[in-house]
Amino acid sequence: MTGIDRRALVRGSMGAGIVLASGLAIGKETLKEITQLKPGEYTWHPERAPEGPVSVVVSIPQQRVHVYRNGVRVAVSTCSTGKPGHATPTGVFVVLQKDKNHHSSTYNNAPMPNMNRLTWSGIALHAGNLPGYPASHGCVRLPLKFSELLFSITHMGTPVIIAGAHTDPWELTHPGMVLSAYAEHEFEQVVSSLEGKKRPSDWGAEQEYPITSLLVSSADRTIELIENDRVVAKQQLAMAPGDRLGSHVFVLNGAHGATRGLHWTAITHHASEPELKIDSNAILRIGVDPQFVGEIRSRMHPGMTLIVTDAPLSPDNRSGKDFVIVTTT
Repeated sequence: MTGIDRRALVRGSMGAGIVLASGLAIGKETLKEITQLKPGEYTWHPERAPEGPVSVVVSIPQQRVHVYRNGVRVAVSTCSTGKPGHATPTGVFVVLQKDKNHHSSTYNNAPMPNMNRLTWSGIALHAGNLPGYPASHGCVRLPLKFSELLFSITHMGTPVIIAGAHTDPWELTHPGMVLSAYAEHEFEQVVSSLEGKKRPSDWGAEQEYPITSLLVSSADRTIELIENDRVVAKQQLAMAPGDRLGSHVFVLNGAHGATRGLHWTAITHHASEPELKIDSNAILRIGVDPQFVGEIRSRMHPGMTLIVTDAPLSPDNRSGKDFVIVTTT
């Protein structure tokens, strides 16, 4: 905790923090249990996982934002999502643009500090007013101070899951070369494919690389390989009709020498299901041919995201050239 006396926080009142004239809640860090957080309060513990891939989960029923790094929850904040008639869409997004001093082009030039854009149609994470219930026009409002801290660790391509229910991250080591089995001697090829490649969060300001994502739909029985917002390869999957995979986001950590496989961190989510069941076999039930594996191998990097959904990858589930919205409101 920076610049705040922990003991004073434990002893003192846990109010909603200072509110600026603009209506932005500055926010207050607290040691409370996350279920007891009041509007504007948040927790921030980056020391729990100093490095690794970042994932953000927005829980609409809880009105909470959970931040994970390297599979460890490092922060939780109160938030305010879309009000009736302006519901925040659920699904999986990635950060498309970052703007520390953004102003709305739709709502009277309203300030949206520390903006992480999720869709070009206007959905974003940003600082704003937190009344304690869904009140935005679709965006996810955050306490000002928390939005600054979050802005400092997100990057282009950071996955943001907006859901009704989710699990904490779980670990999976896949004994194959990304969705396909390989012979024992091929592990060295897997390692060489990742050698020297950094996570997007470690790229310097002068470094620009395509961010790689994989989308798998059991409804379409299709897998798409995406660089930034462009589909560069697509293939039909050999899946039985009606076979469901669930809704999961896998983030590639890297090669796992002990098992000679690939190490992933995963989050299972759903738009509304109250009780989720982790399907650790989901990734193992997906197979692609060697040519497609080669396409993945040439583009894979630590932090690559694999999204599995039972929804179709249709234009109705996308917004422009943003990313896929795997569930709908």
